[in-house]
Amino acid sequence: MKKVVFVGSGAIGTAVGNVLARKGIDDITLLSIEEEVVDSINNQRLNINYFPNIKLSRNLKATTDIEILKDADVIFMAIPSTAVVGYLFDKKDYINPKAIIVNLAKGFGKGDCLIPNCLVGHFPNTLMMMKGPSFAREIINRQETGFTLACENNECFGEVADLFENTNVRFDYSNDINGVEYASILKNIYAIIIGMLDANYDSANMRSLFITKAINEMRSLMIAFGGQDITMFNYCGFGDFALTSLNDMSRNRTLGLLIGKGFFNSGISEKVVLEGRIAVDVFYQKVQDSHIDINAYPLMSELYHVFNDSDYPTKKFVKNILNKIK
Repeated sequence: MKKVVFVGSGAIGTAVGNVLARKGIDDITLLSIEEEVVDSINNQRLNINYFPNIKLSRNLKATTDIEILKDADVIFMAIPSTAVVGYLFDKKDYINPKAIIVNLAKGFGKGDCLIPNCLVGHFPNTLMMMKGPSFAREIINRQETGFTLACENNECFGEVADLFENTNVRFDYSNDINGVEYASILKNIYAIIIGMLDANYDSANMRSLFITKAINEMRSLMIAFGGQDITMFNYCGFGDFALTSLNDMSRNRTLGLLIGKGFFNSGISEKVVLEGRIAVDVFYQKVQDSHIDINAYPLMSELYHVFNDSDYPTKKFVKNILNKIK
């Protein structure tokens, strides 16, 4: 049996780890810096910070001992995207060089560098991405969930997919590393936009119009920066966008709803660190630096002004976009 370690004891790490533990795999461990969470998992079978009312599998263990990485066969990175690259470099001497590293985080690694691109050439490990429409609360409640597994080597897919056989987790597969990463980041931008729309208009027609334009902008941006258009039809593409933009459990959609209702000001803007808030600035600059016509992305560019123009009239957001699109 493989030794599986989840770096991070947050919602997604706990939920996915519990899926494997429930299957009967008895060497599943969450590596955490939160001692109270480790104690609650080991002694009460509860993650008191994220799932205080859900009993976890008896097979799921937790530890603060980083030495566990030395014997791990599969390492799932379940910490915020901005911390993944720094963590792996800082703990490089502890990581089993033969372990498969699976990144669950959605977001840029450092600046505008994708996480796998930041790591390639620095680690001997096989790197794999696991992205899709996946609310942790539904995963832990045994709802069927789809992920895209992305890796350059097709032969490695089975080593991770087999772990989840006969569970509520299903996969599709891709070799498009850049596209899968970009899709998982871009959907946060457009979830904010759909949230802002829904805050002001209860219109199925207009929502469908904006969703269509959002998908086309996402697809175009993915292709512009090295992704493949087919990736939009994987779980990580259309699936994750639909989940994030249309469900109120989504933090980025919720941010859009708050902005659209007027509950947003410069003070809040400085404190908001949600993925979409960061990503819109990064992509806007990437488009500018690449000498691509920013007017080809009216939804994204208008959201950029929402966050960066202190006197932006949010009530005019939708009409401003409608004036720009054909």
